[in-house]
Amino acid sequence: MDASDELLMQRYAGGDGGAFETLYKRHRGPLYRYFLRNLGDEMTANDLYQGVWERVIRARQRYRPTAKFTTWLYRIAHNHLVDFYRARKPNLELGAVSLVDAGPEPDRTTASQQTGIRLNDAIAGLPAEQKDALLLKLEQGLSLEDIATVTGVGRETVKSRLRYATAKLRDVLES
Repeated sequence: MDASDELLMQRYAGGDGGAFETLYKRHRGPLYRYFLRNLGDEMTANDLYQGVWERVIRARQRYRPTAKFTTWLYRIAHNHLVDFYRARKPNLELGAVSLVDAGPEPDRTTASQQTGIRLNDAIAGLPAEQKDALLLKLEQGLSLEDIATVTGVGRETVKSRLRYATAKLRDVLES
């Protein structure tokens, strides 16, 4: 189906279950990775991932295509993640974020593995706001405006968060 996400969501709101299946297939991988890379824990990522789809289902009648579907979806995901952090804040321990495939690759050198580990550790160590902005940009390919909408801050704040995150990652990789 070549229909836009926005049209599919409107069809789903009108009762077309197949439209939801198409949306789900298009966004399941990136949305799950968004949570997994933010949390580093598969079980928690899966719980939050399922929670977002439940919220999408409940909100289908209220959906209005005033923004891209992806922006709307990740706004729900971001808010769900923030709610999770708020609820767990006293006991929160972030797991390691993995951007490097853990599968064995014969041509991967020890040096590149160590760089990948340092990068993962550096991303995991970023402040939550910087990590969220960075992952929305790198993993989801969202624009600065879309990230601003998702996170509820201004475009310049997003630019600043990305600039600081990039500088911190550069420092780690150059040391």
